[in-house]
Amino acid sequence: MTTPHDPAPGSPALPLATLLADPELGLEQIAGPVDDRLIGTAGTTEVEDPAPYLIGGELLLTAGVRLPQTPEGIDAYVRGVVGAGAAALGFGVAPVYDEVPPDLVTACERHSLPLLRVPVTTPFVAIGRSLYGAIAEASTRDLRHISQAQSALASAAARPDAMPAVLHQLSSHLGAWTVLIDAQGRDLFSAGPRPAPAVRQQMLDLAVRTMSRSRLARAGRTQPPTAAAEHHAGSRLTVHTLPGREGSTGPLVVGIAATTPPTVVHRAATGVATVLLSLLTSPRHALGTDSAGAGALVRLMLGASPADVAPALLPADAPPGGRWVVVHGHRGGPEAGSSVPVGGDPVQLAALGTALSTSYLDLDGDALRALVPGAPSIDAEAAARLGWTLGLSSPSATVDLPTADTQAERALRRALATGEPVVHHRAEEQSVHGIVNAADARALARARFAPLDTAAQPGPAVLLETLRTWLALHCSWDQTATALQVHRNTVRHRIGRVADLLETDVQDPDVRMELWFALHWLPGERQQD
Repeated sequence: MTTPHDPAPGSPALPLATLLADPELGLEQIAGPVDDRLIGTAGTTEVEDPAPYLIGGELLLTAGVRLPQTPEGIDAYVRGVVGAGAAALGFGVAPVYDEVPPDLVTACERHSLPLLRVPVTTPFVAIGRSLYGAIAEASTRDLRHISQAQSALASAAARPDAMPAVLHQLSSHLGAWTVLIDAQGRDLFSAGPRPAPAVRQQMLDLAVRTMSRSRLARAGRTQPPTAAAEHHAGSRLTVHTLPGREGSTGPLVVGIAATTPPTVVHRAATGVATVLLSLLTSPRHALGTDSAGAGALVRLMLGASPADVAPALLPADAPPGGRWVVVHGHRGGPEAGSSVPVGGDPVQLAALGTALSTSYLDLDGDALRALVPGAPSIDAEAAARLGWTLGLSSPSATVDLPTADTQAERALRRALATGEPVVHHRAEEQSVHGIVNAADARALARARFAPLDTAAQPGPAVLLETLRTWLALHCSWDQTATALQVHRNTVRHRIGRVADLLETDVQDPDVRMELWFALHWLPGERQQD
C-alpha cells in the first residue's frame, strides 16, 4: 500500500474533514480511510494519467471524462494518482456518469485513497473556492495567534522573573510542558502540566545527549543540529540548545513535551522563546543577568567612584587600565517618534546590545547612550538596519569618560548633519596639538574666548557649541542647522554674535583655523595629558 504525501512543510493546508463538514458543498466520502490528512490545493483533471502533473497533497477532481473503462485500468489510474502523492479524489456524478463507478470505489479502498462523491449541484470551482477561503481564514487566524504569542513572550522577557515567565508563556501557547535544562541535566525552571516521570527522564536524557554533541562541535568537529526530537508514550519531545555562556560549563537547553503535533503557531512561538531565552542567559546582552554589572551598580550607589568600579565592568581578559568607547545614538528609522519608555523595550535593547557588543545601554525614546568596554567591535550595518545613527568617542580611560561623552555627542551631530550612519571622533595625537605646550594652549584658549563670557541669551555655552559645530561642518549653514536642530537663520545670527564679540572676521580662513585650534584647548575638551 502506498501512503499519499502531505503538502510540503510550511505550505498552507486544511484537513479533509473541513471540506466534508461544509454543508453547502454536500461532499460525501464513500471509500478510503477516514483520517486527518491535509489538503493543500484542489485541481480538476480529465487526462488519462494525471500523475505527472501532481505535486502532492491535492484533492483531485474529475467527472470521469477519460476514466479507463476496465477494472484493471481504473486500478492503475488510482495507483498512479496515489503514487504521485494525491491526498484525495473527488468524483462528480454528472455529466458523464450518473453514479460513482463501483470499480473506482473498490480501487480507492484497495489503495487507501479517500474518494468523495461530488453531487450534481456542486460545481468543482465551488470546492476550490471553499478550500482557499478556509485556508486564508486559517492563515489569518494563525498570524493573529503568532502576533499574540510574540507580544506575550516579549512582555514576559521584561519581567523581573523573566526566564520562568517566558517558559510559562511558551507553555501556555503550546499547551505543553516546557523546561530549561542545564549542562548537568538539571531542571532549572519549568512550566505547564508535568508529564510522567519516565517522559521527564527521557527529556533530560535527550537534552544531555544534544548538549554533548554541541560540546564536541566546539572542539572542532562537525556542527550538530541545534534541535532534536523523540516520541515517548504519546508525548512529542523536542529540545533546542541555547548558545553557551562565557565561562559556563556548557549550553542550556529548552525542552518541550507536547501531546499534539507542532503547528506553524507552535514553531513560531518556540523560535521567539528560544531567542529570548538565549538573550536572557547571556550577560553580554542587555537582557542578561550580569552579576558583575549589578555589583558595580551597588558599589557606585554606596559611594564608590566610577574609577573604582570600572574594572568590574571590563572583560576578564582586558589589560589593566582598560579603555572605553562612549556611543551616542539617534533613532530615525520607521519607529522614530514612537512612545518607547525610558530603558527601552527588551527586544530593542537586545538587538542594540548585539550590534554594539555591550550590555551597558541607556535607551530613552529615540536617544541612546552606551558604554562599550575594551576594544569595540560595533556592527554599524546592524545598528543602521535598526534605524540608528551613531557617534563614537575615542577609546578613553575611566577618568576621561566625561570628555569621551562630549566627543560622542559631537560625533553624533556630525553624523546627523552629513547623513553618515556612524561617525568616529577623530583622534589628533599626530597633529600640531601634540607638539604644543598644553598649559600655554589652554591659557590662549581661555583668553581668546573670554569676551563670550558675558554674552546674553542664548549664552556663552550655546555660542561656543554653535561655532564648534559650524567649523566642524566646513561652515555649512544648512548642515549646522540640522546638527543643532535649529533654523539656518539662527545659526547665522549666532555666528554673527560670535564675530562681533570676538571682534574678528570669521570668513577669514586664518581666523577660522585659529578659532578651531583654540576650541580644542578649552577646559573639558581634551583628555587628561
